[in-house]
Amino acid sequence: MRRLVSLCLLVLLPAMAWAQGFAAFISPPRFEVRTAAGQPLRQVLEIQHVGRAAGNYRIYTNDWTLDADHQVAFTNELAPDSCRPWVAIERRELTLQPGARYRYRFEIAPPAGTPPRECRFAIMVEGLEAAKVEGAVSFPVGGRIGVIVYAAIGDVAPALAITGTETIQANGQPTAVVRVRNTGTATGRVEGFLDATDAAGQSAEMSPADLPILPGETRRIALAPVAVDGKNAPTLRFPIKVRGQLESGKNKLPLDASFAP
Repeated sequence: MRRLVSLCLLVLLPAMAWAQGFAAFISPPRFEVRTAAGQPLRQVLEIQHVGRAAGNYRIYTNDWTLDADHQVAFTNELAPDSCRPWVAIERRELTLQPGARYRYRFEIAPPAGTPPRECRFAIMVEGLEAAKVEGAVSFPVGGRIGVIVYAAIGDVAPALAITGTETIQANGQPTAVVRVRNTGTATGRVEGFLDATDAAGQSAEMSPADLPILPGETRRIALAPVAVDGKNAPTLRFPIKVRGQLESGKNKLPLDASFAP
């Protein structure tokens, strides 16, 4: 059964609830690694338990998909062409004392002869007990974190291009969006800063959302004003003119566009 959750979901509970349930931080939040067929790759993530009593966790792998609204669906079932059979995890259950940190090991072992491809999966860290919030109300709360792993096997790389622009409504506000197509063989992201001028003549820098663009996928990437010198990001009035270039590794993606309200 699939459940929609955020790409890296951590259920934050009131202080009184940490002692009874899920209370972990995971580092790093994602892995982007590279290896070759027939060469095992070992990695380590750190689990920090911040509860006031011992915490019990279950650890397992999932496949996942990302929809057009940037929501990820994790699933225990093996997806077609899943690479999870190549993945070995250190242990399936873990008990940590308050304040403890644990370096958790996993290994990716693509078989010899595996053709170049990207291996994608998630390592799930889930609290074994349901936390209960006491007070005016009392109800069970569950929590888990999905650590996304992108492993490039052999010579694979993203190939990103901007295919269009548009203005959408997000949270009731107009939002500038670029459509980015990935015709490559690995997941990519765009980054960088763009010069923007709004309808009132206000100048600002804008940057793209840090969203993955999977091979064969076209994804809408929102552009947002950037905070400068410790100040809040400015509010821009549409229409907005944007000029500059985004980057994907060594590739440059020039952009010169106007975004209507």
